[in-house]
Amino acid sequence: MESTICAISTAPGTGGIAVIRVSGQDSIRIADTIFRGRTSLQEAKAGTVHFGRIERENEVLDEVLCSVFRAPHSFTGEDTIEIACHGSLYIQQQLLRWLIDAGCRAAEPGEFTRRAFLNGKLDLTQAEAVADLIAAQSKAEKDLALSQLRGSVSNELAALRERLLHFTSLIELELDFADHEELEFADRSELTALAEEIETKLSNLIASFRTGNAIRNGIPVAIVGAPNVGKSTLLNALLGEQRAIVSDIQGTTRDTIEDTLILDGITFRLIDTAGLRETDDMLENMGIERSRQAVERAQIVISVLERGIPEVILDNTAGQTVIKVYNKADLLTPDERKKITEGLCVSAKMGEIELLKNALVQVAKESMNSSAVMLSNARHYEAIKRAHEAIVRVQEGLAENLSGELLSLDLQDCLSALGEVTGQITNQEVLQNIFSKFCIGK
Repeated sequence: MESTICAISTAPGTGGIAVIRVSGQDSIRIADTIFRGRTSLQEAKAGTVHFGRIERENEVLDEVLCSVFRAPHSFTGEDTIEIACHGSLYIQQQLLRWLIDAGCRAAEPGEFTRRAFLNGKLDLTQAEAVADLIAAQSKAEKDLALSQLRGSVSNELAALRERLLHFTSLIELELDFADHEELEFADRSELTALAEEIETKLSNLIASFRTGNAIRNGIPVAIVGAPNVGKSTLLNALLGEQRAIVSDIQGTTRDTIEDTLILDGITFRLIDTAGLRETDDMLENMGIERSRQAVERAQIVISVLERGIPEVILDNTAGQTVIKVYNKADLLTPDERKKITEGLCVSAKMGEIELLKNALVQVAKESMNSSAVMLSNARHYEAIKRAHEAIVRVQEGLAENLSGELLSLDLQDCLSALGEVTGQITNQEVLQNIFSKFCIGK
């Protein structure tokens, strides 16, 4: 029998209120030993909230609200009590101590969510989305985590896995009747069509990881261009602070400078780079090489230009969106501005950068809307890649008319990799690694 656990579920520190969560078979009985209200918690109906006192041996600790959840209709799938008390650190710690004295034990990090997973309330992708939702620092991160918590990835993979499992079962049935070579339960043409469909969907999921991971960690944006076109000034203007040193001396920026910016609920990771030019300065060349590496890592590249200065040709922007920006527009006449038809006219020095901000948001939203289901977790990405490799082998095997026995091995590999994502196939080491990263109380 699982022990009954307790922990503070609200953020650490003093606050208006704090919530202590208790979960397990004895949770209601244990909480009832220190709760004094009009109704005993053990007699309370599920989904009800009760006002009363936390009291032991004639010592009143606090006045609280106790919420009662009965299995299986709770977050963990077990009987659960949530006690809302005042947010004094003394009250929180004393209440925990009284619960432990009454028979609870302190919960481990992520143990409530782990129990929800083990009790079938969440699959593994949804459990991981709980941690992502807690850690979300922008609207885009929140939306992505909430989508996964609601089962966007789970539902997509479950449908694929169910259909694949059906064909795998038919092929296994053929193997049971190997003496009758004329029997063919699994229609090869249907399996070929299914393998093609699954390969396409897995390819799309793999491709979505670039955007999903960027949303989770911030969309990388490299600011590049020739020396003295105003890259550092543009970074400072976007951030609204003097983050980078600005100078008329060429080669001032010797290394990449990174900072984050949130626009319209989307996090961007801005990377100011050294000016790109030919130079014999060893340190400046090191900075220029890092600039080129930043371009390769970026999802969006802001190419900063200035009238009269040759445009820097970027030869490593495969797959990135390049936004051309003509800076120092305050120095241009209206007629000169009209002649600029390719790119945005901004003035970082004067703070006229709204066109650039709007362009960044538009590019980000277009990439986010390109995939209904999006991967953002590296563990999911690795497993999906293995599933994709396996289904490609199935396609090759069907084209070469391989035996059902060999096809079955690759189909099982694909099923296994898909099952690892949702937790249908897992091991204790993987679970321990995942849930150890959760905060205590969740």
